Amino acid sequence: MIPTSFPTKEEMARLTAGMLIEIGAIDFNAAEPFTHASGKQAPTYVDCRKLISYPRIRSTLMDFLTVSIMREAGFEAFDNIAGGETAGIPFSAMVAERMALPMTYVRKKPKGYGRNARIEGVMTEGQRVLLVEDLTTDGGSKLSFVDAIRDTGATCSATAVIFYYGIFDGVEKTLSDHGVQLIHLCTWWDVLAEAKARNAFDATTLSTVEAYLNDPAGWAPS
Repeated sequence: MIPTSFPTKEEMARLTAGMLIEIGAIDFNAAEPFTHASGKQAPTYVDCRKLISYPRIRSTLMDFLTVSIMREAGFEAFDNIAGGETAGIPFSAMVAERMALPMTYVRKKPKGYGRNARIEGVMTEGQRVLLVEDLTTDGGSKLSFVDAIRDTGATCSATAVIFYYGIFDGVEKTLSDHGVQLIHLCTWWDVLAEAKARNAFDATTLSTVEAYLNDPAGWAPS
């Protein structure tokens, strides 16, 4: 069961950022930037998959995510919780358990044999489906998952994530134009604020990260 009393959205964002820092899911490196899937370099990296190995933190964050979903989308807004392959699967299962709803998952592409399905589990026409993922950067992968859900005859009007980059222009508009509401717990700005408050990284690194967050497109390693 979900408790009825929870912190404000702002406090949940701060606490979420702190938990991610505490378990080493956040990495800042000004000297040796990370290469992301897009091929672009950045002094920031987040690994939400680490959360599954920390029971107290994962439980707290799944409570936060569930109550955020109910606050922002409605208490009776969904009939099915779908996870995106692969990182979204454990989190969707935990949210589905809390909301007492069926859980399914969406493959990135058809598996190429058998039923050639993208949806695993039972999803039926007319169901209102929530897509749960670990994070979103520019929202692109979410649209593919949403379209696969809609191809079943179900609807999908929202996606919920633990972490939203929050630094790229037009992401929420892109999702909104596709009829998808974005629900999230924290962003890079929340993480940066908490990292400063905790002195979790040296001043030079934090300054480099802040410069990147203010201009991710124009940033380049020095």
